[in-house]
Amino acid sequence: MSDLLVEKQGHVLNVTFNRPQKKNSVTPEMVVLLSRAWEQFRDDDELRVAVLTGTGDAFCSGADLGRLIPLLTRARPAEDEYDRALLENPEVFQRGFMRNFELWKPVIAAVNGFALAGGTEILQATDIRVASPTASFALTEVRLGLLPGGGSTVRLARQVPYVEAMKILLTGDRITADDALRIGLINEIVPAEKLLERAQEIAQRIADNAPIAVRCIKESVIRGMGRPFDEAFAVEDEMLKPVMRSEDAKEGPRAFMEKRKPKFTGR
Repeated sequence: MSDLLVEKQGHVLNVTFNRPQKKNSVTPEMVVLLSRAWEQFRDDDELRVAVLTGTGDAFCSGADLGRLIPLLTRARPAEDEYDRALLENPEVFQRGFMRNFELWKPVIAAVNGFALAGGTEILQATDIRVASPTASFALTEVRLGLLPGGGSTVRLARQVPYVEAMKILLTGDRITADDALRIGLINEIVPAEKLLERAQEIAQRIADNAPIAVRCIKESVIRGMGRPFDEAFAVEDEMLKPVMRSEDAKEGPRAFMEKRKPKFTGR
């Protein structure tokens, strides 16, 4: 069975780290498969939302220190097609960690255990995050003489208070699910047995909404983040155009007036 499971379920793409014996540490193969999964998600019009989780008692413990990091530092040569794909095309890593990759469809994280290093890095690329009470989070790269180059030095201080971000980045210490909730790194804590159910419930709520509006909302928020108001409003105006021209923008108010559930088609 693959170390990364990718399953299409209606309008939802389920992506699961599936290497529980190694705490879902990420190998070159998994990065390549993640890259392909996010491309599939982006390009398939039937897919509207993704759920990312892990099997076993870990969400993702970061890079496999015996496989991925030695390859990236050139401490070992490429040995198979996945190694070569990662070294020959830097965009594969970028897509795998949703870094410098335009993905306007929402991704929900269901954190079923600890998310360390790359696990916390890819978490920051998701849009909604639910976690079990035993989940914990850390960027441990600094303790290994590394920089968290999966996006954390850019994303984290934009998502949580600056001082909290710097403490996480510079100490490498773990924080609990309660602490992650307090600083706004996650949305909610859910009993472990209800975690995937809750993530799927949120995914379905989003999938039921008009897909053009959903994508344009995410794009408007991300592209407008950190910009002056006039520039951000210009982005919002740009995003309004395809939404207001869509058939879904006509269907929504019509269904409301007719007291029925709208049938959004993404057109």
